[in-house]
Amino acid sequence: MFVGHLGVSLAGKKLSTSTSLVWFVVAANFVDLLWPIFLLAGIETVRIAPGITAFTPLDFVSYPWSHSLLMGVVWGVALGAVARWRGVSREGAMVTGALVVSHWVLDFITHRADLPLWPGAQARYGLGLWNSITWTFIIESAILIAGIALYLSVRRQRGWMGQLALWSFVAVSTVMWATGPFSPPPPDERSMAMFALLGWIVVPWAWWIERTSEPRGARSVA
Repeated sequence: MFVGHLGVSLAGKKLSTSTSLVWFVVAANFVDLLWPIFLLAGIETVRIAPGITAFTPLDFVSYPWSHSLLMGVVWGVALGAVARWRGVSREGAMVTGALVVSHWVLDFITHRADLPLWPGAQARYGLGLWNSITWTFIIESAILIAGIALYLSVRRQRGWMGQLALWSFVAVSTVMWATGPFSPPPPDERSMAMFALLGWIVVPWAWWIERTSEPRGARSVA
């Protein structure tokens, strides 16, 4: 799942309006931010296998330290603790931790059976939504739209800069996701991992969205 994670990160604002969107965007995508680092370090493995699913050519051979359910819980507790240490409210820290774990749940819907419950587990799980491009578009789009609606129910963007920050984020993410099934596969695994590191751009982008928005009901000075 891709824009579905973006959708739940935006929805996080509804649950904890005082917490910066940065925490929620990082949390919902945290294991995907770790994943290319683990690939380049040789800790985890992926294979380019066109046709393995309709939506993506990636065969996730081994990624227990980033994408197992147990490690999702561990990373969630750790990131929630860091958020609390950095002054995030208890409520916001709990939402942050829960969003990390939500990544496994959403991936369970889209991935074929390649998700482990813990490092070393032999069994793999996944409902395989990626075997249908149409249904992937429908379900992920619904999650994204719901997330945007929940975000906009509690936040509003200030001026044209705020609108640009939010909607460029949504547009770029959506285009990258929607064109993925129709793009040529990556040339090799290392190039794919290097490209995936660009995902860290969500951190400053979420900060930009936060800085150019305000709570609904606040008097705008723009």
